[in-house]
Amino acid sequence: MAVTDHGTIKGGLATREINKDVDFEVIVGSETETEYGDVLGLFLSREIRSGKFTEVCEEIRAQGGLVVLAHPFRKGKTLSESLIQYIDFVEGFNARSPRSLNRKAQELAKVFEIPAVAGSDAHMPFEIGRGRTLLNGGVEALLHHQGAISIEGRESNYFLVHGFSVLVEQAKKQLRL
Repeated sequence: MAVTDHGTIKGGLATREINKDVDFEVIVGSETETEYGDVLGLFLSREIRSGKFTEVCEEIRAQGGLVVLAHPFRKGKTLSESLIQYIDFVEGFNARSPRSLNRKAQELAKVFEIPAVAGSDAHMPFEIGRGRTLLNGGVEALLHHQGAISIEGRESNYFLVHGFSVLVEQAKKQLRL
């Protein structure tokens, strides 16, 4: 399971620390907002400092990490063809994205011959596991771009789930005051 909190690796580090199952691997990552949309960094050991697309990708790679273009069409931003070289994977399925945008993401991956991965984009516990990347060869295969990768999942109602998670975050802020 990859834990990719917005702007930090702290959640991934904490999850990896509490994991006691030797057969369950926690991949530490983060999600960074850039001028071309969100980028996931996987297999990170340090925080990503930049917010510029190319610099974020370079920071991820400098750590030996993998670059994932997250939900590429959700925010209406377009990645130029010259920047495709910076990414390792396209998030071809995101459980919080509508089916039409997931199809577009899968087509993007196909056109540029970049492997597609899937994600739950879980902000709430009940969302965990709604998007899955299935690896033949395990995490090592993912790291080395080897073995078969397939994606599957069930889309959530984005507006309902996102609205609910925003309400929860607002309630948390109010309780901290």
